[in-house]
Amino acid sequence: MVRRIRAKKVLALHSRGLSGRAIARALGASRDSVSATLRAAADAGVSYADVADRDDGEVYAMLFPGRNEHPGAYRQPDWTMVHRELARTGVTLKLLHAEYRDSCTADGVPSMGYDRFCKLYQAWVTAQGVTSRVERKAGAAIEVDWAGPTLMVVDPVTGESATVYLFVAVLPFSRYAFVEPALDMREATWLRCHVAMYEWFGGSTPRLVPDNLKTGVVRHPRDGEIVLNDRYRALADHYSTAVLPARVRHPKDKPSAENTVWHATMAVIGAMRDRVFASLPELRDAIREWLAVYNATPFQKREGSRLSVFEQMEKPLLTPLPAIRFDVTEWVYSRKVQANCHVAYRNNWYSAPYTYVGRKVDVRVCADRLEIWADGERVSSHPLFPEHVRNRYATNAGDLPGKAKWRQWDREQVVQWANRVGPACTTVVTRIFESVRFDEQGLGPALAVLRLSRAHSAQRLESACALALDSMHSPRYRQLKPILDNGNDRMDDNTGGHTGGDNDTGGPGGFVRGGDYYGKAAMR
Repeated sequence: MVRRIRAKKVLALHSRGLSGRAIARALGASRDSVSATLRAAADAGVSYADVADRDDGEVYAMLFPGRNEHPGAYRQPDWTMVHRELARTGVTLKLLHAEYRDSCTADGVPSMGYDRFCKLYQAWVTAQGVTSRVERKAGAAIEVDWAGPTLMVVDPVTGESATVYLFVAVLPFSRYAFVEPALDMREATWLRCHVAMYEWFGGSTPRLVPDNLKTGVVRHPRDGEIVLNDRYRALADHYSTAVLPARVRHPKDKPSAENTVWHATMAVIGAMRDRVFASLPELRDAIREWLAVYNATPFQKREGSRLSVFEQMEKPLLTPLPAIRFDVTEWVYSRKVQANCHVAYRNNWYSAPYTYVGRKVDVRVCADRLEIWADGERVSSHPLFPEHVRNRYATNAGDLPGKAKWRQWDREQVVQWANRVGPACTTVVTRIFESVRFDEQGLGPALAVLRLSRAHSAQRLESACALALDSMHSPRYRQLKPILDNGNDRMDDNTGGHTGGDNDTGGPGGFVRGGDYYGKAAMR
């Protein structure tokens, strides 16, 4: 039986005078196959001159009509429908194969396996010309992008939550991937993610292929030169790479990144959907663990894994990293030092030396540090609060004047203040803290109660607290203030007379005489 022998080549060699034995040796075919081909050509009256302009498949079909054309044993899927459904969100070939298999089972006909399903769909796509094949070379490019879906981190102390975005990078040849969580998508964060990416890969490539986001690409005209952000261009120069953004509205220019973004969305977010992360570093560590497993997972349709292909074929071709890490910094100019010796930055406060109170200073923000500069010199430095933290104070003791060392309120300080007011006030403050989950949640309500002693007096606040405790378990500011405003704390519970006697002039209405006075006057 002749099975897809190169019939046209057999006729070409025979026309040059080669024997059947020589043709078989030259083509690596059996002598019987060569003889069958020459016999079929003789029976059909076909010579090499007749088929010189035809391709090998046509020549084979001419000499052996109907051979190797067997009806399929399995039901053929509607590939047009399959291709259309794949464009919908969340639809995969595995899902479509499962639906195809269920329909075959329901009709009682045999179904093909998943591997054959994928191969036939790819053959159909190639025949339709729906997509074009892009040749990938090892160590030539890195594709980067932001993932659409997000994660969350929740502060265990305050309960505050923050959105986390995923930066994704991939080496197209090996599909070796990198994922970095970030609390925003600003320019400085974009650059820091690139620095972390290069350190993860251990080198750089001649090309860097991002999307046309404004944090990296200022302008990408159809005709003309691409205009990059200055700091993005500086980063590219530092790592000896050229930024070549994908064409606008052409995601297939970086299909590896697009595919890895999908995997990051489905795998990372899906795997961590039931986990609660208290901080960005904790989430980053979890993603690193997932990446190690993801990159080491064997390919389904070829030998090796992302990690093995990267280490064996791609890592040796990467450009070595420079000796000095690219420093991503952000400057904020002309910030005034407030009277509390602190400078505001993104809803938090950082201390500066008290000698600069009222002056303008500059703030230099690094990846994890915040520095305060004045007159060209650094005057203070602090750890940078995470993006989701609000209204926190970072204070260096040396920045405050010696006579008044400022300190952020805590439960201990609040209770000490309440003790100076009186036992009833201490009970009110203590019950406020007992009613909340975290001490920080009780600071505001407790301080609101204690500050009533400034508008009135500590003695009156103590009396108001004692009066309120008689009718409720945990009174707060909204119950105590009306008592003080109306003077109810001055009234005696039993007689209705004033607790201070006739000579007390502290009330807003002057002297108040009790019922006994008017009762005696009536008797006279």
